[in-house]
Amino acid sequence: MNLSISGRHLEVTPAIREYVLNKMARVLRHFDNVIDTQVILSVERLRHCAEITMRLRGKDIHCEASDENLYAAIDLLADKVDRQVIKYKSKVQNYAHEPAKRQDVAAAG
Repeated sequence: MNLSISGRHLEVTPAIREYVLNKMARVLRHFDNVIDTQVILSVERLRHCAEITMRLRGKDIHCEASDENLYAAIDLLADKVDRQVIKYKSKVQNYAHEPAKRQDVAAAG
């Protein structure tokens, strides 16, 4: 997985980089078919924002989180992206072994 961390109006220190890497390792524990991940950390007045764009095979997942503390924003972001990855993984696994002509018409449309 390629992980790039950048900051807008913020210098990404090694401590912040390590914290983001530890949080993203939790996502990889659930699902390891991640192609590319971009994390953008920004500061706007009194709000710290964290955004992520995660490229998976056949889908891009984008999440945003903001809080007064940068580490809390990263925690919220990790929770959101973790839920979305688990949801995507369950959808992929549900239809992986079922042939296309045997799927329900309502589920396919």
